[in-house]
Amino acid sequence: MSYEAALALAVGLGVAISVLSAAIGQGRTAAAALEAIARQPDAVADIQRVMLIALALIESLVIYCFVLALILMGNLAPVMDVIQARMGQ
Repeated sequence: MSYEAALALAVGLGVAISVLSAAIGQGRTAAAALEAIARQPDAVADIQRVMLIALALIESLVIYCFVLALILMGNLAPVMDVIQARMGQ
């Protein structure tokens, strides 16, 4: 496997895996917060504040992964150059 192919695979899979795991994490966070609110309705403000902070941190990890993927995509050679180089070999 060439460097370009491995890098393209890493970029594509990295973003997909990070988005999927963040979606699962956000769902579990919301479910846990709703369960906590159902058990202690008087602590809604505290639970909501902690939940929003946790959701922001989870989302920041996805944004970080997306920025990293954009940086790695900048290292990819244009597709036609790679194809022409492989055909010339």
